[in-house]
Amino acid sequence: MRDILDDIVRVWRTGQPVGLATVISTFRSAPRLPGSAMLTTAQGQAVGSVSGGCIDGAVYDYCIDAMETRRPGLAEFGVSDDSAFAVGLTCGGTIEIFVEAISQHTFPEFAGFYDDVRAGTSVAVATTISHPDAHAVGKKLVVRDASTEGGLGSEQLDHAVARDARALLASGRNSALEFGVDGSCDAHDVRVFVSVFAPAPRMVIFGANAFASALTDQARLLGYSVTLCDARPLFATAERYPTADEVVVDWPHRYLDGEIRAGRIDGRTALCVLTHDPKFDIPLLGRALRDCPAGYIGAMGSRRTHEQRVVSLTETGLTDEEVSRLASPIGLDLGASTPEETAVSIMAELIQLTRGGSGRRLALTSNRIHPAQPVRM
Repeated sequence: MRDILDDIVRVWRTGQPVGLATVISTFRSAPRLPGSAMLTTAQGQAVGSVSGGCIDGAVYDYCIDAMETRRPGLAEFGVSDDSAFAVGLTCGGTIEIFVEAISQHTFPEFAGFYDDVRAGTSVAVATTISHPDAHAVGKKLVVRDASTEGGLGSEQLDHAVARDARALLASGRNSALEFGVDGSCDAHDVRVFVSVFAPAPRMVIFGANAFASALTDQARLLGYSVTLCDARPLFATAERYPTADEVVVDWPHRYLDGEIRAGRIDGRTALCVLTHDPKFDIPLLGRALRDCPAGYIGAMGSRRTHEQRVVSLTETGLTDEEVSRLASPIGLDLGASTPEETAVSIMAELIQLTRGGSGRRLALTSNRIHPAQPVRM
């Protein structure tokens, strides 16, 4: 939903409603992940997509109906359904979609939630998508690290949902959850969908060179906030890396140590060491592999460089288990050669680790194409 928030807030501020369709769950090869969304305005504008196009036309009609009736509800499209086949869901799979009208009346907390997202603050929105009391469907609870706003109908339910929503915030994952009306976890009377809006994951690239430039571009394209760090002020400049969010001139190991101490490195952070120079690499990787919480630590270099690097790291006192965290040589085996191809190889490895794929050609596999949910690195 993040990519259509600006469009929603623009209409919300006028006092008019928008129709919002959100992917709640998918099965098999449905093309969009839970949390993907599409909005429709009263003027007929449609923004976003819930299916990559194959059922968006039908969902558009549901959104118009939700705006006119103010009644939220669930819709399901599957390959075996005549309606789904008629609108083109021939790719296989099932998509469950929640459709609602968003306005100042139905979601008065939207402005504060929107400000949080734009400020980079972790925030989640929990929406009741099914409930024994039809009037409770569509109610929302905005969940922050230390507070909540809105409500789903009972204090007990709010408390249970907020607890689980904060766990989802930590993993950066959207999910549908089930509870009892009283918030109990062993009942399934109430379904709640939690949309998570966590800050962009970080990538810290060490080494100012052509490979770093190409990787910065690719990482930004895939939603990372990128920091470029190099000890050489001549090469580490904002002009040379215009797509980086931050360019830092510092010794890599010293910069990383400060970031760890400040709590700015977490399990969603990727560290990419592209310097392939022992005087930078060994102190940096020694710090990174020992107790750094980063989810991915990769280093560029040939296999011979990797072997020499492992020996040097072991001599600093690192254990075999600590060294095993290192992705080196960095990237997937794509036959990459140029900086741009190498950047694709590195990002492919990150996608594979994050999503849980095999890294093999899809034509040679029989597993599902789209994962049910992202997994952590």
